[in-house]
Amino acid sequence: MKKKAAIRKLDGKRDNAARLPRTVRLVVAALILRPAADGAEEVLICQRKADQPMSLKWEFPGGKIEAGEGPEEALRRELDEELGIDAEIGPLLTRVRHNYRNGGAVDIQFFRVRSFTGELQNRIFQQIRWSGFEALPEYDFLAADLGMIHDLAEGKLKV
Repeated sequence: MKKKAAIRKLDGKRDNAARLPRTVRLVVAALILRPAADGAEEVLICQRKADQPMSLKWEFPGGKIEAGEGPEEALRRELDEELGIDAEIGPLLTRVRHNYRNGGAVDIQFFRVRSFTGELQNRIFQQIRWSGFEALPEYDFLAADLGMIHDLAEGKLKV
């Protein structure tokens, strides 16, 4: 009987540990848009390098919100660091919270960017490219972006 009680006690401790709150990273990302030749719009997408976490996955440019920054300020800084542009940050389009299997979580705010100054420079990515919304599901995007990718491709999310 004593062994069973000890096992239950250990199981209880394990259950409590599983209930600890997840660490949530606050992140911003940009849907940088331009008119396409066919009159539709294209969005800039970026591929992570092979030596980065979640290597070679596609994503939208952006990054972590640092302490003391607002979302728009963080996005402006990230776009300068990653692409060498000074962006005019437009409205918030959507917000996504994604829980990863490893226990971490990310809260991403996606903003529209239609205007920026400077020439696009690929400073940190494997590659960057323009894509039509309907082609986005063909790319291997980060898990946190997948729901929004399908909404964009199906016209459910208006930009």
